[in-house]
Amino acid sequence: MRNLHFRRAARTSVLGTAALIAALSLTACQGGDPAAADSSDGSVSQKPGAGTSAVPASDTDAKPDAKTAGNSGTSGSGSDAAKDSGSAAPKQQGSDADGDSGATRTTCTGENTKLTITDVQRPVNHMLLTVTNTGSKACNAFYYPVLRFGEAQSVPPVVEDSKPQAVVTIAPGESAYAGIMTSSADGSGTGGYSAEDLAVGFLDAESGSAGDMVNVPLSKDVYVDSTLTVTYWQTEMDDALMY
Repeated sequence: MRNLHFRRAARTSVLGTAALIAALSLTACQGGDPAAADSSDGSVSQKPGAGTSAVPASDTDAKPDAKTAGNSGTSGSGSDAAKDSGSAAPKQQGSDADGDSGATRTTCTGENTKLTITDVQRPVNHMLLTVTNTGSKACNAFYYPVLRFGEAQSVPPVVEDSKPQAVVTIAPGESAYAGIMTSSADGSGTGGYSAEDLAVGFLDAESGSAGDMVNVPLSKDVYVDSTLTVTYWQTEMDDALMY
């Protein structure tokens, strides 16, 4: 009987110990750290500690929406960023910076040139007309000089074979030339007369008159007839006297 009583007491002690352990476990679950309990939204908060961050997980994973990105100072085109930086696209420098070459030239007229005429020994019955640029800019001597000897009612024709490949440009202080055949060497010309004076005119790019005609003094009377001709303006004296 004594042994039976001892076994019942031991069994009761074991059951009591097990009940106590179960009660302590239940208390630990219900009264533990509230930070470890489930939050109302299903997320879990974590106290900062070694190797952890004080920023909630929901904040670190958040991505800015379109409105937030637009306020960050960067746009898709980059135009806002350029405005904020204060920089501007460089102005493109135009061709006017170098100047127009045409602006440094003008048409040769009696106002910016000096005309002289001289007799030559060869070819016979020829004279040389020289035009010198007295201006500060280069001038273009277009086509040929317009001649009027004495009281002539018409101007002499031009020698077409003497036409240069380009317009003759005369730099300041430089000269150009035109040859004049006054009469035929074999006497085949008709309607000859002696002229005491000579007037010379210039042409513009459209073959119209460029300024007034200029009186050119003659050293002596000049005999002219129907074979009177003039060349185009030439840059070289020899070219003017070869026709």
